[in-house]
Amino acid sequence: MPDSIARLYQAVEAASQRDPATSRTARLIRAGVPKAAKKMAEEAVEVVIDAMTGQSEAVVKESADLIYNLVVLWSVSGVRPEQVWAEMERRERMMGIAEKLPKKDASAAPARRKVVALAAHGYGKRPR
Repeated sequence: MPDSIARLYQAVEAASQRDPATSRTARLIRAGVPKAAKKMAEEAVEVVIDAMTGQSEAVVKESADLIYNLVVLWSVSGVRPEQVWAEMERRERMMGIAEKLPKKDASAAPARRKVVALAAHGYGKRPR
């Protein structure tokens, strides 16, 4: 899987140099973090809805879209896949591969960020 995501990341980075008129990826990258984050969130919600309604095939397809949009978000945010893998390895050493770090472990993670409504910042609103 990391090899597939690494290839996808390389393809996304290459697409960033393409013409936005002909490349959906280039268009999304040029729109910046707000648009990439919104697209990733939309795909995450679609995966959740499909899972909740028992549509396994749709979960697979929407998960592929989610991973694509996550990789685009990494790219526009300046995050490389190797950084994510390093964090996963760190967590595995601490808790095991199938465990998430507990939130109460203040030494392992920074304080929780305040949840902020994106609409309050003008994100997610479409021009009329």
